[in-house]
Formats: sequence, C-alpha cells, structure tokens
Amino acid sequence: MTEPMLQGTGCAMQEPFALQVLGPDMEPEFPDKCIVIIEPTEACRSGMYVFAEAEGVRWFRQYRRDEQGREWLIALNETFPDIEVTRLEWKVLGVIIQRNVRRKIKHYEYADAGQASSAGSADTSNPINAVDITGSA
Repeated sequence: MTEPMLQGTGCAMQEPFALQVLGPDMEPEFPDKCIVIIEPTEACRSGMYVFAEAEGVRWFRQYRRDEQGREWLIALNETFPDIEVTRLEWKVLGVIIQRNVRRKIKHYEYADAGQASSAGSADTSNPINAVDITGSA
C-alpha cells in the first residue's frame, strides 16, 4: 500500500462504502445489524444522517444545528445521549444514502435538507426524502 492510501487520499476513499450498524442507538429507523451505505463527504446539513468522528471516536448519528448555532450528533433512540460537538474537534466522514434491512432497501436523499454545517442558522424541519424501493416499509 502506498503512503497516499494510508492518508485516505486514494480513489477508493471517495467511493461509497457499506457498514453494519451495531447496537440500538439509531432505532427504529436503523435497526441493529442493518447495513448502511455511506457517501464520503465532509459536508452536511441539519437533519442528515452522518458517519462522523468526534474527538477520535466514530459515530453514526443524525446531525442537527439549532437556532443558536450549536451542533449536535443525535441518536434516534432516546435512551442514548445526544453529543454536542460545537466546541469539539470533529468532522463528517460521510452521509448515509441507503439502508438495507433484510433485503428491504431504503434510499435517503438530502436535496431539501436544512442549512449547511458552516451556515449561521438551522432549518429543523423534516429534511429527508426517504424512498423505500422494495414496496414495503
């Protein structure tokens, strides 16, 4: 392996990749053991499901930016705490574009998501257009 690949700059580092969800943090939308497809990017907007790294720990959460400009990584399962990342060293590694639960595939489109993470305000409306391509929920 060459040095650029170790630094994450190779061609393959820009291709979508799959991860298996481990744990109930993002239930019910993303159940334990489901597969998510991640589009590598460093940009996100409020409401997007993201794969992020905060203080050296990687998280699968929903990104939110509130009216005061505070940034959060939100677990959909309320038994898990939200992580305020406003003053932490953190970055987005990618956004979730697809979920697969026992061969039931759902795509996530973010064209109408809220303000970008670098913007000064937030749109907290439901920004995600999810399409179940298997015909059942």
